[in-house]
Amino acid sequence: MVGRPGQGLLFTGRNALLIPFSLLWGGFAVFWEATVVQASAPDLFRLWGVPFVLIGLYLIAGRFMVDAWIRGKTRDAVTNRRILIARSGSFSNFIALSLERLPDVQLSERTNGRGTIRFGQPAPYWGSGGLAIWTPALDPTPQFIAIDNAQSVFDQIQRASRTNA
Repeated sequence: MVGRPGQGLLFTGRNALLIPFSLLWGGFAVFWEATVVQASAPDLFRLWGVPFVLIGLYLIAGRFMVDAWIRGKTRDAVTNRRILIARSGSFSNFIALSLERLPDVQLSERTNGRGTIRFGQPAPYWGSGGLAIWTPALDPTPQFIAIDNAQSVFDQIQRASRTNA
């Protein structure tokens, strides 16, 4: 099986917390910047808010675009011996997992048959998760993200891992 992650805009369960947080962050940053500009505050105050506005813009919209761009440069494969995930571009990476030593495999599937197969535990919501919290394609846990026919691919992986055990 050779494929690629789902393309375009992708919402995950984490967005139930991340979207309100990003709107609060971005809203406050824009409010701060607008207030200091209207009040003719010193240049230091005007500049102070700029990074926070830029972070807010990334959290609100940019993270979805970056995630879609990274997924567009990713290819997945299941062979008779390995799970392969190749990502090209600025965030290039290559992962090969042996079916003989496969970590816990988890499937989360939607009603339309599209789903994510994760090979190991997900990155934590807060703490050492880094950008993985905001950008699923950068999650350090190997995964097939939003693939079509996820149950079928999951079953294929289970059969292949039993054959190689």
